[in-house]
Amino acid sequence: ILHSSHGILSFSLQKRKIPGFQHFLKTVNPSQYPENFYLCIIWFKIFTHSLAGSLRGKVNDCLPNSSLEFMPMNIDVMTMSDSNYFIYNAVYAVVQTLHEMLLVTTEMGPPGNADQPMLLPWKINLQPFLDKIQFRNSAGEHISLDEKRYHVVKYDIMNIVSFPGGLGFLVKGGESGSSGLYDQGLVINKEMIEWPTGFKETPQSVCSQSCSSGFRKIPQEGRPILLLYLCFLPRKIHFQPHRYKNLERNHCLPKVLTFLAFEDSMGMSLTCMVLCFFVITAVILLIFANNWALSYVLLISLLLGFLCPLLFIGRPSTATCILRQITFGALFTVAVATVLAKTLTVILAFKAMRPGRIMRRLLVTGASNYVIPICFLIQVVICGVWLGTSPPFLEIHTHSEPKNLILMCNKGTITAFYCILGYLGFLALRSFSLAFLARSLPDTFNESKFLTFSMLVFYSVWVTFLPIHHSNKGKAMVAMEIFSILGPNAGLLGCIFVPKCYIILLRPDKNSLKGLRNQIGSTRNRHSGFIS
Repeated sequence: ILHSSHGILSFSLQKRKIPGFQHFLKTVNPSQYPENFYLCIIWFKIFTHSLAGSLRGKVNDCLPNSSLEFMPMNIDVMTMSDSNYFIYNAVYAVVQTLHEMLLVTTEMGPPGNADQPMLLPWKINLQPFLDKIQFRNSAGEHISLDEKRYHVVKYDIMNIVSFPGGLGFLVKGGESGSSGLYDQGLVINKEMIEWPTGFKETPQSVCSQSCSSGFRKIPQEGRPILLLYLCFLPRKIHFQPHRYKNLERNHCLPKVLTFLAFEDSMGMSLTCMVLCFFVITAVILLIFANNWALSYVLLISLLLGFLCPLLFIGRPSTATCILRQITFGALFTVAVATVLAKTLTVILAFKAMRPGRIMRRLLVTGASNYVIPICFLIQVVICGVWLGTSPPFLEIHTHSEPKNLILMCNKGTITAFYCILGYLGFLALRSFSLAFLARSLPDTFNESKFLTFSMLVFYSVWVTFLPIHHSNKGKAMVAMEIFSILGPNAGLLGCIFVPKCYIILLRPDKNSLKGLRNQIGSTRNRHSGFIS
């Protein structure tokens, strides 16, 4: 068989060397086992004795010096085969099982029956013991007959090599097997393999080629078993949330945790912009002196409002997530309420010129100034309800960007956030409507025009911000939130205070008593007063 199978590869169970097995084969003789009739028949066949004569003769008539070691070279019985190894382990398992049963019977049986046979052949049931038996055979290999247990199995890849004269040998050409459930491998030593006659090089498999990294196999119905599948590129590959696939689609790479940091180019640019507006507001606060009560409140709220975006830059935390929204809502409420109070002051100042004591009393007592604390308290109540029901919290977005984990603030309940925005919009709309109605006041009271333009800029920024804010994620969304704070603040600062600073610094003649008298002389029907 070996001679006719030259070059064939076969799998053989990887076996350990059993101590004493070679010595047993060299010394075994039918005379040692006279009851083994089969061994005697094999013995006579191998050593050229007549089978008929052996059956009539005695076992002692066998050659006394015969040994399986001196068998013909085309028959190899000195090497343990797979079946021999299985039989050896099976017999070993039965012996171990009987031993365990004897121990159990001895421990559970009555003490007076020690001399009587404890195991009757027709009452022996080995199955429960065999299912649980685990042991190491004399070769040191762990043996278990539990079908549910994962067994580590390795095979030797044997190459049949035949020589002239009918000689044939099995040569090891590689290994196949596993050392774990997910660790399987195949090792081939091509230099040790002799291929059948006619093959000048290693034959190529006719199976389907292995798919490249990142591709999946799809079966082909009706094709031969060796051409079972095609390779295709899946549209989606599922990874763990904090990982993504590389370009070759064969490895998972960790996602990078991102946020709008001060070190980023965008973060540095926004920080510089914030500081510039802060410095400009501080300078205006130092040089501005007219209508100081409301103007100072508005300038201070704008000053703090320009610093508010710094809470949006850097690594967010639960504290900064809460402070972002609360500070933003409070400062904007004060700023818009101050604009509303200034608009009411302008209207009351004009109305106070007409006969009647009510408007004049409201102007003198500063009734319009109470608008600021009232509006501020209403916003504080809305923020308190927000924090008491569902406050903002820190979260990580894993699916917004394929290669990044976005660390950002979740607003909690979006309803409360829109309540704050809606309240600010209501105050801004009220200020805009009053300022628009007061735009036709005499030129001395032209601040109403500036207030109208400031509210128009406020609304323009917010109407642009809302749709863009919801269409961005990550750093872009945070940057849009910062622009939505800087834009209205810059609009209020530019439309209300820049014209005043222009007159105070560059046209002081218009802000003097002499200039005011000249203006009165040229415009009879207009009321006079300092720029407020």
